[in-house]
Amino acid sequence: MLAHCQRKLSGENYLPAEDHDHKAFGLLGGRITNEVIEVINCQPLLHNARQSDIHKDYMDRMMAAHALPSITPFTERGWVASPDELTRVLQSYRKLNLILIGTYHMHRVPWEQDQVRDKPTALDTILGGSSRLMMFIVSMVNPANPILRAFYEGDTNREFPIH
Repeated sequence: MLAHCQRKLSGENYLPAEDHDHKAFGLLGGRITNEVIEVINCQPLLHNARQSDIHKDYMDRMMAAHALPSITPFTERGWVASPDELTRVLQSYRKLNLILIGTYHMHRVPWEQDQVRDKPTALDTILGGSSRLMMFIVSMVNPANPILRAFYEGDTNREFPIH
């Protein structure tokens, strides 16, 4: 996760077919044993399907209703996994006897009311609600000191320790 976020933030070394932007999102595969979640595989998502007709209107409405203003315009915020990528990752996890544990994404811009950005936003919580997945937030506001935190369904009251 951290390597993906650092790479995207630097704007260098893009993977083939990867969107050339400074946003990092991905999926995490693993296992749950005796109430311990073990992340075994991290799959960076390469393409943001946010601008496709099928997803644009939905995300525009969600951003307008729930997102806080930032230096990045609403129309450039929000990530939607490409259905093809999601299918490919889920198939690879099945072959490895892994389950989808959660998602991760990077916060990189400090906000006046939240300079650290190491927790899910209200929008993150709404989008993660009822997903039954962990949401990992990677704060890259200070790239020299990244912060990684995990929340069930993006709920800030349901944080999981990371070991």
